[in-house]
Amino acid sequence: MSDATTPATDTFVAHRNLLFTVAYEMLGSAADAEDVLQETWLRWIDVDLDQVRDERAYLVRITTRQALNRLRTLKRRKEAYVGPWLPEPLLTSPDVAEDVELAESMSMALLLVLETLTPTERAVFVLREAFDVSYAEIAAAVGKTPAAVRQIAHRARRHVEARRPRAAVPASRTRAALKSMQRALETGDLQGLLDVLAPDVVLIGDGGGVKQAALRPVVGADRVVRLLAGGLGKDPGVITTGLTEVNGNPALLLRLDGEIDGILALRVEDTGVTGLYYVRNPAKLTRIETETTLTLR
Repeated sequence: MSDATTPATDTFVAHRNLLFTVAYEMLGSAADAEDVLQETWLRWIDVDLDQVRDERAYLVRITTRQALNRLRTLKRRKEAYVGPWLPEPLLTSPDVAEDVELAESMSMALLLVLETLTPTERAVFVLREAFDVSYAEIAAAVGKTPAAVRQIAHRARRHVEARRPRAAVPASRTRAALKSMQRALETGDLQGLLDVLAPDVVLIGDGGGVKQAALRPVVGADRVVRLLAGGLGKDPGVITTGLTEVNGNPALLLRLDGEIDGILALRVEDTGVTGLYYVRNPAKLTRIETETTLTLR
């Protein structure tokens, strides 16, 4: 790169992890977030830095606009997707898990709730609630007035609060539930699994039409256990499991004959496990062996 682009490069690199986190939380896809970062970079190097007062805010604005464009493309792609769509899981460091705010904002459960928002509502909610961006800066990013952004933020917040887990539980409870599932999956004794599931638990599987998965969400503890028992009986190989950290939260990595088969994440509330999210689509399992750095700042 020429010397003229070095300051732009340094600034972009300094904020890259933040920009990736913004794009990923808006899209739920690491691959699309990387594409957004590339588009952001191409626009950033054409900016006259002497005219930029706040480089971080300017980069977040570009990233948000590109992510909004990408969201519309993703909507069309999801309409043709085979079976339920789940966010792409990311292997994260213990630092992410220790940051309660970051871990909660990146959880599979919350990312699924964000899928029910409109693109603009999602952008406003993410920027305001997760990244504490001012209403004025959000307005510049989404092409709305600050007053309109306040209304959108209020509407999106009310929508999310009605659908997110009712009460946060310690990570230790999630790990305990995962260990019960680990024993059940490896031994075939599913009574321990039934004991930790809430009566109204929902299982969502994402095979993307490549791997076998339920084509609709499965509701109810008995039905979930029967489905898992049936799946275990059909698998000809040896299933092994291991605890890991995905999106800042405990999860289970499943292998079939030593090969990665999927990631199982949980939503745990006071009543037990209320959500099971099993990602089997191989295209979404490329980031579960190398840590991805996420940050809200």
